[in-house]
Amino acid sequence: MQDLKVVIIGAGIGGLTAGIALQQAGYEVEIYDRVKELRPAGAGISLWSNGVKVLNRLGLGEEMAKIGGQMERMEYRTKTGELLNNIDLMPLIEQVGQRPYPVARRDLQQMLLAAFKGEVKLDRKCIAVEEDENKVTAIFENGDKAQGDLLVAADGVRSILRTYVLGYEVEPKYGGYINWNGLVPAATELAPKNTWAIYVGDCKRASLMPVAGDRFYFFLDVPLSKGTPANPDNYKTELKEHFKGWAEPVQLLIDKLDPATVARPEIHDVGPIDSFVRGRVALLGDSAHATCPDLGQGGCQAMEDGLVLSNYLLSTNLGVEYALKRYETERKQRANAVVEKARQRAEQIHGKDPVVTEKWYAQLADEKPTDVTDAIAKVISAGPLH
Repeated sequence: MQDLKVVIIGAGIGGLTAGIALQQAGYEVEIYDRVKELRPAGAGISLWSNGVKVLNRLGLGEEMAKIGGQMERMEYRTKTGELLNNIDLMPLIEQVGQRPYPVARRDLQQMLLAAFKGEVKLDRKCIAVEEDENKVTAIFENGDKAQGDLLVAADGVRSILRTYVLGYEVEPKYGGYINWNGLVPAATELAPKNTWAIYVGDCKRASLMPVAGDRFYFFLDVPLSKGTPANPDNYKTELKEHFKGWAEPVQLLIDKLDPATVARPEIHDVGPIDSFVRGRVALLGDSAHATCPDLGQGGCQAMEDGLVLSNYLLSTNLGVEYALKRYETERKQRANAVVEKARQRAEQIHGKDPVVTEKWYAQLADEKPTDVTDAIAKVISAGPLH
């Protein structure tokens, strides 16, 4: 189909990637977001090869390489620093045909904003949708409206438009842990600068991975009750207590972090849900399939959504609703499987059943590095760009 106008609600990774893909398909695209100022949600993201391949397809491969960290190895250690497994990532890169890139979210957001040709309209909270036979209209809280041939609902884990598509409300499900994350200057006393270093123990995890600008993206996971009070003034004290007795690099990381710039989300996911599409409205990204970050696939799945959506719109002449149903069929199977796998992984890592977590620690010490990379490659290769 040609000459379509697309309204996108949400200017996160998924909304911006979809906007770029749809513009490149020749469509008129408008993007709206409810916030008054675009700020990335969290400090960093591990963008695995399937997400990078989408950016390559959109002509952004060179830009991505400039802002991505050069991650050559993964290293699992016990909480006190003993090496469990040292994993060379080159077999993975050769198997799937693309290097993964850990990246600062702000850098990724700025790259995507620069690639989208047009203004992202802010302070527009979409509260309702109206459809007729030919058009769909987004209605904003301030009374404004935006009309198009289709609407992409990329409005996040607590999506308002998901309720319109499903006909009922879905409450995001707590993943069982809190994740402190941020950026610190890279230093060899923390980890080798080409390595994703992961410390595990007591159903907790401490992790550092390289991003551009000679920095590490870090995260510290602790299984805690939902609603545990949060105060940045107490972050260091709390983390020192949670990670008491852990290896010296973990202690140094806590010393070096700036609490004012640390994000502390309670991890939630959404789904699997039954429908991604209703009429001329399509859910995309976290609104359809927010995932626990334990596979590093949340942003990648949103990027895949945008590419697949643009492909079906461009390659069929049987109408918008037909193309959206084709999108739904493909993406439900792929993304819902990732949601389920990521939750299983989150439960394994964070002690939903402590016996299972202890078995995982033992497995880390025994499994071959290529078993790890083969498992990652299996997830990557199930995407639209094999």
